[in-house]
Amino acid sequence: MSLKKGQEVELEIIDAAFKGKGLAKVDGLAVFVPGTTPGDKVKARIVKKKKKHREAKLLEVLEPSPHRIEPKCQHAKVCGGCSWQHIPYQKQIEFKSQQVRDHIERIGGLDGSIVKEAVGADQEFYYRNKMEYSISSRRWLTEEEIRSDEYVDDSAFAAGLHAPGRFDKILNLKECHLQVKESFEILDFVRSYCIEHGIEPYDTFENTGFMRHVMIRNSHHTDDFMVNLVTYQDDQEVMQKMTKALLDEFSFITTIVNNVNDTKSPTAVGRFEKVLHGPGYIVDKIGEFTFKIHPNAFFQTNTAQAEKLYEIARDYAELEDGDVVYDLYCGVGTLSLFMSKPAKHVLGIELVDVAVENARFNAKENEVGNVSFIKGDMKDVFTQEVVDEYGAPNVLITDPPRAGMHPDVVERLCELKVPRIVYVSCNSSTMARDLKELKEVYEIEEVQPVDMFPQTYHIEAVAKLKLRD
Repeated sequence: MSLKKGQEVELEIIDAAFKGKGLAKVDGLAVFVPGTTPGDKVKARIVKKKKKHREAKLLEVLEPSPHRIEPKCQHAKVCGGCSWQHIPYQKQIEFKSQQVRDHIERIGGLDGSIVKEAVGADQEFYYRNKMEYSISSRRWLTEEEIRSDEYVDDSAFAAGLHAPGRFDKILNLKECHLQVKESFEILDFVRSYCIEHGIEPYDTFENTGFMRHVMIRNSHHTDDFMVNLVTYQDDQEVMQKMTKALLDEFSFITTIVNNVNDTKSPTAVGRFEKVLHGPGYIVDKIGEFTFKIHPNAFFQTNTAQAEKLYEIARDYAELEDGDVVYDLYCGVGTLSLFMSKPAKHVLGIELVDVAVENARFNAKENEVGNVSFIKGDMKDVFTQEVVDEYGAPNVLITDPPRAGMHPDVVERLCELKVPRIVYVSCNSSTMARDLKELKEVYEIEEVQPVDMFPQTYHIEAVAKLKLRD
C-alpha cells in the first residue's frame, strides 16, 4: 500500500517510538502518530511522506488501548507541555526504559540487558520547580474553531504555553498541573489583572504591548517562591501596582522581579532586571548543598529527581579518597559539588561564561575548597596542558547537551584512558552513539534511566563505564 500525503487510514499502534509517537506498520512501512499508545486502533491522516516512513495526525481513536486513560488536564491533546497524559505512569516508565534499551542496542551496538528499568518519580504531577508562561495577543484556536465555517477571531490576552510548532500562538491555559497549583493561580491572576487594568499583551509581529512572560520558580526544600514578570517596556509605576496586587493575593511570594526585554528576541531573559520585592532570588538544595537561584540561572527543573540522578552518578563513580574528578559540561557546578566528597579535587569545565561564574559562586557559598572551574569549549580546553595542571583524572563525569559529545572529546577520552567514566545524558540516542565509540576502550557496565519529566516522552540516563584491562 502506498500511503500518500492527505490520505486517511486506519492503523493499529504496536509500539511507542521516539519522541513519544505511536508506531504503526503498513506493509512494513513505519507510520508515526502522536497522541497514541500501543494497543490503540485509530483513524489518522498522513501529513508527511518520507522515504522510509510516514508521519500522521490522529483523527479518531476507534478502539482505545487497555493502556489508555483519560488525561488529567483538558489541554492535554493540544498542549506540548505534557504529551503522555493519556498513558498510565507505570506504562510511561516501561516505554521510556524500552526507548533507552532500543537506542543502546540499535545505535550503540550493545547488549540491551545492561539497561535497567527507569527510576520513576514520586510525584507524577506538580513536580516542576520552574514554569515559563508566555503571553501574546494571539491565542491558539480549538479544533472546533479551526473547523468552523465562520470567521473566528484569534485576538485575545492569551497567557499560557506556545502551541506546538508555533512561535506566535499561545494556548490560553485554563489549568496546568506541571508545577504546584499556586503557579497557575498566579498566571490566571496576572492575566485577569492585566485585562482589568488595560495592560496590553505583547504582539510578536508589531512589537507592541507590555506583558511578555510570567516565569515562576519555587523551592523544593524551602518555602521560597519567585514571580518574574517579563515586560517589553520599563514602567515601574505599573510594576509596583501589580506587585502590590500580587502580594495582597498571594502572601507566600517571597520575591518578585521584573525582567525588561525591549528587544525582538522572544526570550524571557531581560536586557536588564529590577527587583520589586524580596531578595531577587530563591534558595534551594540538592543533597547537602545550598544554591541561590536567580531568575535566569539554570537549576535542575525537578529537584527531587535530580537528587536521585546525582546519587546514581555518585554511586557509579565509586569515589575514593584522593581521586581527581573531571566534570565535563559542568553547568553551574551542581554535580561537581555533589562529587566533591571524598575526592581530592574536582575540576569543572564549561563553555558558558555566566554558568562558570555561578559555579564558582556556588562553590564559595557552600565553602567547598576542592573544586575549580575553567571556561572553554570542551574539544579545545580538554588538553594535556589541563591534565598537567590539575592532574590526571581517576574519574570523569560527562553531562553533555542533547547533541552529545563532540567527536574530538570522545577521541580524547579514548586516549586518556580514565579508569572510571560516568556519562549523564538527556538524549539516549546521542549517548548510545558516543558509547559505540567508547566501548572499544571502556566496558559499558550499566545504564540507568531516570525519569525527570513525567507525562512527557523525555528520559535521562546514566551510564557506568570502566576502563578495559
